[in-house]
Amino acid sequence: MTLYRLSATDMAAKIASGEVSSEALIRACLARIDEREAGVHAWAAIDREGAISAGREADKARLLSAGKLGPLHGVPFAVKDIISTAELPTEYNSAIYRGHRPGSDAPVVMTLRAAGAVVLGKTETVEFAAHGRNPVTRNPHDFARTPGGSSAGSAAAVADLMVPLALGTQTGGSVIRPGAYCGCIGFKPTYGTVSTEGVKLFSSTLDTVGWYARTVADIRLVAGILEIADDQFPQAPAPSSLRIGVCRTPYWDRALPATRGAIEEAARRFAKAGAKVEDAELDPAFADYNELKEIVMRAEGRFAFLNLQRAYPEKLSPGIRKRMDRIPNRKLREALDKAASLRPVFDRFAGGYDAILTPSTTGEAPIGLESTGDPIFNGMWTLLHAPCLTLPGLTGPEGLPVGVQLVGPRYADGALLAVAETTASLLQA
Repeated sequence: MTLYRLSATDMAAKIASGEVSSEALIRACLARIDEREAGVHAWAAIDREGAISAGREADKARLLSAGKLGPLHGVPFAVKDIISTAELPTEYNSAIYRGHRPGSDAPVVMTLRAAGAVVLGKTETVEFAAHGRNPVTRNPHDFARTPGGSSAGSAAAVADLMVPLALGTQTGGSVIRPGAYCGCIGFKPTYGTVSTEGVKLFSSTLDTVGWYARTVADIRLVAGILEIADDQFPQAPAPSSLRIGVCRTPYWDRALPATRGAIEEAARRFAKAGAKVEDAELDPAFADYNELKEIVMRAEGRFAFLNLQRAYPEKLSPGIRKRMDRIPNRKLREALDKAASLRPVFDRFAGGYDAILTPSTTGEAPIGLESTGDPIFNGMWTLLHAPCLTLPGLTGPEGLPVGVQLVGPRYADGALLAVAETTASLLQA
């Protein structure tokens, strides 16, 4: 048994039964990192001794627990380096914050620790998860290609079997796009269901904490711990009971052949399994929704980074400074109002389906590290505050992963993840 290949769910079960120790699992993940990190560069910091020590403590606690263990007891996870951690630096990939230690965990990290999970380290990010310096992370399938951004390290670490779970964030497409490029599952829950306290602010309207895993069961496990749904998650439905809407969005002309083929192949597989698959066309009112997202992100980003621009102008990357152009407050208000008015419209539209099938990216991961890829198929769902996830299993003409995205109405996260469990198996068949 290759321990680092285990899912988080399997790791937790084997630790709880005593079949495998937490320390052994953590050491196996560290060995995998030693084997691959020189090429992938997923990690900003690794807490080797702290994680091994925490694993030993978890193993001791299991012997004294009388069967009462947290659902992630002894399981390692990674944290994007814009999310605060107590023991490790949180540097935001910024020259301003080298060696910065907030001194406490962000609530999302604290909650996972309380469930028994062990922080293995911090993962690389685009500067401030914004538009600054890109991470050094490479795509694990081809080191010449981007892993996507801004949650580059988290997606690459999970996809490359270095760790079973990793936290990321999304303001535009920063969870979905890296998951799709790297070939793992990335989930962005409904906006506001996971605390963003202790996470570097970019846009108060858009910022959302998400996470990566290699199985939908692991995504659901974390979702349950974070209590993002009202009730118990429903069981995975039979494919024949599903109604899937294929939404090509107003930006379909930006989709490359790899993505067009992936959407058609996913739709074909779902239909072959018995699902009712039909075109789902958005109302024309959504035609400029990505433009609304850009207005909101740029305007709120200027507010978020104004202090750093004033205090450290020479240390703030030009990419961030360039996007801090002043957008009139009137224009921001109009964009926010229109976005808010269309959210219930989308909820009603999406509520007519079990899930919306739509592109995760324009295509396979681009060559080069100068760009993290085009987020055009992500931003509108982020501004809609809708839950969405990218599922792997399909490949493009160059043999690289091409994810497909499932989206649901706000606060329907549990139902969406149940559908994802069913459809993921069809994509990987």
